Amino acid sequence: MKAAIGKSPVLAVVLVGKRRDSHTLVRIKLNACDEVGIASLTAELPEDCTEDEILHVVSSFNQNPSVHGSANFVILSNEKLMKHLDEEKVINCVSPEKDVDGFHPLNMGNLAMRDREPFFIPCASKGCIELLLRHGVEITGKKAVVVGRSKIVGLPTSLLLQRHHATVSSVHAFTKQPVQITCEADIVVSDIGFLMWFEAAGQNREQL
Repeated sequence: MKAAIGKSPVLAVVLVGKRRDSHTLVRIKLNACDEVGIASLTAELPEDCTEDEILHVVSSFNQNPSVHGSANFVILSNEKLMKHLDEEKVINCVSPEKDVDGFHPLNMGNLAMRDREPFFIPCASKGCIELLLRHGVEITGKKAVVVGRSKIVGLPTSLLLQRHHATVSSVHAFTKQPVQITCEADIVVSDIGFLMWFEAAGQNREQL
């Protein structure tokens, strides 16, 4: 990558806690960085760290000109942690220009508005759209259903589908007749354990 753009980008990762799945995800990301020539920095903090400690680390990456992107994995694993760590405050602390997750309100807001471009788009959602485009799936004018509305996948995927001029419906825990709505769609993107969720809603697999 340095040969292509004249510099080696640097990704900084802030990892709080010891959850195995988050550490696995970080390891995959860092391995991917190595493969394409992106340098990386990792700051690991204990579960009982203070909010100020996290904000200090994030701010230091914001102010470091050698860091081009920052990803945050703030793990809130129990009620005690939930009370003393404000995940939204941490997300808002990340510089929008370095918010590679695309979760900052400025990036998410620009994604929702026509004729504006976010600095970054959540990668899973961008990957869903890229998958459709590469397989020649027509999006414009199609009925699309996104199952789930998380800020990580569901919400940004809905916004991206709208940018491609699909008619988008969101199916979530409070949706009535989710199977009927989903079966009417031309495109379905699931942000959840798709079959298990519908079975829990009292539907069977043959209906899908």
